[in-house]
Amino acid sequence: MSHIVTIQVEVKDFDAIKSAARRLNLKEPIHGKAMIFNTKIEGVIVELGHDWIYPVVCVLETGEVKFDTFNGNWGDEKHLHRFVQQYAVEKVAIESRRHGHSVVEQPLVDGSIKLTVNMGGAA
Repeated sequence: MSHIVTIQVEVKDFDAIKSAARRLNLKEPIHGKAMIFNTKIEGVIVELGHDWIYPVVCVLETGEVKFDTFNGNWGDEKHLHRFVQQYAVEKVAIESRRHGHSVVEQPLVDGSIKLTVNMGGAA
């Protein structure tokens, strides 16, 4: 049986954040406080690199991702969207494996990712 699912992501899992950063060849995320323009925010700091001036901060308690791109002048949001997408893929894989299921990942031409969760555990 097949189901199409749309996921709204809350970024709350430190291990999935680290895995997503690794997939994207980003610096290792750390817990701490970061300045985003003129505001200090505490959480998991992710440096997206590329043209981003400030890091993004994942507030694990709320699932929010704090950032400031100054309307694209301080960073292209496509890099943030790619990070959140990879976070979601990693979180699905972690939870699926935890429940004894396997996951098959298929990148699509439009940039989206198709995940198939096999309930029996076999890929």
